[in-house]
Amino acid sequence: MMVLRRLLRKRWVLGVVFGLSLIYFLTSTLKQEERTIRDRTLLEVRDSDHRIPWKVRFNLGNSSRQITQCRNSIQGKTLLTDELGYVCERKDLLINGCCNVNAPSTRQYICKSCLANGCCSIYEYCVSCCLQPDKQPLLERFLNRAAEGFQNLFTAVEDHFELCLAKCRTSSQSVQHENTYRNPQAKYCYGESPPELLPV
Repeated sequence: MMVLRRLLRKRWVLGVVFGLSLIYFLTSTLKQEERTIRDRTLLEVRDSDHRIPWKVRFNLGNSSRQITQCRNSIQGKTLLTDELGYVCERKDLLINGCCNVNAPSTRQYICKSCLANGCCSIYEYCVSCCLQPDKQPLLERFLNRAAEGFQNLFTAVEDHFELCLAKCRTSSQSVQHENTYRNPQAKYCYGESPPELLPV
């Protein structure tokens, strides 16, 4: 113990410890700076017109396509929407997850509660309306604009159905002051603009 104390009192030992600490600090700082510059360069190199290669595949309503299993909106208490755009009552859901197209209340691409701006009062109708093949250009414009702000969220979207499920969920565009809906009657939107603000 005494030897260690004497050794630490010598200036050359303290100088070596200080020098090694300084070298470690400088190399760590330079490595961090290199990473920051490299990341910044990668962001600047990206062309502003560059389109993210979205993985969304649009179903253009090819009725000859045989589907043995369907995904559906799952969450509805009374209504469900399947990936083919059919809305049905929960009791009319087939074992394969598809709506029974022969049930009297089942309808495809129904926009029953939707306004012209693409905002609907019922989630399942929003998803069904969004799945219409003629909504593809609207959704592609949205994806291209959302590339910057919501890249992580919407790059996880695999197809048209998943995009409509995500787009129709209530979002920050549907609320004002973070606690009230802009329009409580039309809070599920697939369109480009947020719901109209209703006067209080």
